[in-house]
Amino acid sequence: MSRRKMIYEGKAKILYEGPEPGTLVAYFKDDATAFNAQKKAVLEGKGVLNNRISEFIMGHLNALGVPTHFIRRLNMREQLVREVEIIPLEVVVRNVAAGSIAKKLGLTEGEALPRSIVEFYYKNDALEDPMVSEEHITAFNWAATQDIDDMIAMAVRVNDILSGMFLAVGIRLIDFKLEFGRIYDQNDNMRIILADEISPDSCRLWDAETGEKMDKDRFRRDLGNVTEAYAEVARRLGIMKDNAPATNDEGES
Repeated sequence: MSRRKMIYEGKAKILYEGPEPGTLVAYFKDDATAFNAQKKAVLEGKGVLNNRISEFIMGHLNALGVPTHFIRRLNMREQLVREVEIIPLEVVVRNVAAGSIAKKLGLTEGEALPRSIVEFYYKNDALEDPMVSEEHITAFNWAATQDIDDMIAMAVRVNDILSGMFLAVGIRLIDFKLEFGRIYDQNDNMRIILADEISPDSCRLWDAETGEKMDKDRFRRDLGNVTEAYAEVARRLGIMKDNAPATNDEGES
């Protein structure tokens, strides 16, 4: 990796210059962070699991016509993605009361919401990613009205697809975070596509029968067995076989 040009390092991934123009290589780290990186740890195998799970989900979305930046997985920790101009927003879709919405609105965690809710947050760690309205988004030119409509439409469709996918394997999709980016064709026509990752780091996933948490809340709340829970998600989705190791860094599988 040292011979490659690093473009960006985030809390969970490193982006390197890709082999072709307009591409990047995303390397999934084992680092775990919470509360805007105030809590940190290294969880062996987490990056491998997130790479495999995100590959599976993004590939499935691509096949169903949802445009994403994902091109292909390169090895156990890396995938080839399209280079995009990231929109500085996190789009959160909520189906069930959990986390901040339960705390802010005095809801009982686990209570189904009257309908799915789409929220926007400004991506800024120093400001702790504040929630923003469509008025803020257009006023500060983070995205146009049509961009917002496109992101909401894609988020709702992704929610429908993932809710069914997870429920089929006994997992309840509580909420999840999406990020979007802009790409341009040769005529400078712009379109918005799904970017970043979809994994237990960015989704709340509960066992449909027991309510056991199978996501990053295990790290946030000191519940333990974080990578074991991620591996169980991968196993149920059919990505990894029972007892398959999740720590191999090289080669295809």
